[in-house]
Amino acid sequence: MEDQLVKTVPESTTETSQEFRSQVGHISRHSGVFFAGTIFTAGLGYLFKVYLARVLGVEALGIYALGFTFIGFLGAFNSLGLVESAVRFAAVYKAADKREQLRSLLWRGGSVLVLANILFAGVFLKIGGPVARHFYHSLLLADYIPWFAALLLIGVVSTFYGRILAGYSAVGRRTIITNFVGSPAITLLAMGFIGAGWGLRGYLLGQVVGSILIAILLLATVWGMTPKNARYVVPWPPPLPREVWSFSASAMGVIFLEFVMAQVDKITLGFYLGPKSVGVYSVAWAMVAYEALILNSVNQVFSPIIADLHTRKQFPMLKRLYRSLTKWVLGLTLPLGIVMIVDARPLMSIFGAAFERGWPLLIIGTVGQLVNCGVGSVGLLLLMSGNQNRLLKVQAVMAGVMIVASIGLIPLWGIIGAAVAAAITNVGMNAWNLLSVRKILGLVPFSPGFFRLLPPSLVSGVLALLVKHYAYVIGHNWVLVGTTLIVAYAAFVVSTLITGLDADDRLITGAIWSKLSGSVAKG
Repeated sequence: MEDQLVKTVPESTTETSQEFRSQVGHISRHSGVFFAGTIFTAGLGYLFKVYLARVLGVEALGIYALGFTFIGFLGAFNSLGLVESAVRFAAVYKAADKREQLRSLLWRGGSVLVLANILFAGVFLKIGGPVARHFYHSLLLADYIPWFAALLLIGVVSTFYGRILAGYSAVGRRTIITNFVGSPAITLLAMGFIGAGWGLRGYLLGQVVGSILIAILLLATVWGMTPKNARYVVPWPPPLPREVWSFSASAMGVIFLEFVMAQVDKITLGFYLGPKSVGVYSVAWAMVAYEALILNSVNQVFSPIIADLHTRKQFPMLKRLYRSLTKWVLGLTLPLGIVMIVDARPLMSIFGAAFERGWPLLIIGTVGQLVNCGVGSVGLLLLMSGNQNRLLKVQAVMAGVMIVASIGLIPLWGIIGAAVAAAITNVGMNAWNLLSVRKILGLVPFSPGFFRLLPPSLVSGVLALLVKHYAYVIGHNWVLVGTTLIVAYAAFVVSTLITGLDADDRLITGAIWSKLSGSVAKG
């Protein structure tokens, strides 16, 4: 039925074009703030990772990555699904002026999380040491377990109240606190403690102190934005509504499966090869993750729009937005992917000689991420259209694939085996979700406009190879990578303008330009 609606309702009317432009303007404005914060954090994080790699070394970073596999595993359970419920029900209760339910979500929900995570932290302290010694074969990791337990407890509080702000439609404020204030604070604190000679312990202490600062700022902002009647803890709020717990139970399944797919490669590497290999792998995979920044920024704002359009049965508009946004996300990501492939070796060399062997991981991971960007928001389309069970099925099967592939390939190929396992899982999950979206919703992201991306990609690739060929003239690897990135993006933009934009592309550029010029005029 939905597929028929997509095909029969006209899309190129003046009214739908105006709505399309309005939706794009909304997405560009709000995702722009999130993207700016993410880029700032990513850039700062990249420089900080280089500093950490050179000062702490590969083994210390491997220990840190293994420690976070503990937090990731417990994080599949310690949020109790309430963190995910916070976004949806904070918005619903505030909009419907349900003060008691909102008060219950804020304070009873937060209290339940704190108490539960004190219990989780106690269990972590009890079993963390033996697991570190006997499973990961690392005596050093066992010494740092208390620091990771503290991050576990503080992190769930920050995440919960940060999601409350998202429910209040205050993603910008949350971004300012977590990205523009929190990230520099953690970086400066960690560098100060490391400079004082505290090594990895100083890095973890800086994270703990910075995370406490972020939690306080988020909580204060939530307090200020919450209606007065819902602010106060006394009298103690009523129990959380049944609908919150029901949604939370489903969310826990999704979180656990996401953990499996995100961490099983590192866990298996730690078991077979030890912290040094995990250190190289974690740095390379952190670089690969940057390629999804634009997609993640768009998803932050596109997800509620999907739910709204699906509820109102505006399937042609949903199809139009999905296709255009996917094309733009892929187009803006392709030059970065080209640079990651062409300059893989010098990019990893920036972190130090011990990390250079991880350059094939960048190429393998980039292929997987380009597929991810090329199919767009397929997972969100299933989730926000009420097809979460289909999404869970896909994740469950692909989590099994990830486990089998990691156990089978890592003993044979080492860190390259881990990268291949992760890429297979990424590609397989996105392909399956795409087929599900096409079958259930009748939506596909591909259109003739996708072919317009081919000439700019070829031009960018050729110029990137040319810049690398004359790398000896440039000298430093970081200058080479930066120069290649600028050349690749400039070539892509110029080539795109020469080949021409389609009608929806012109509407999108017009909407973005309108928002930018409006911001400049106000300034």
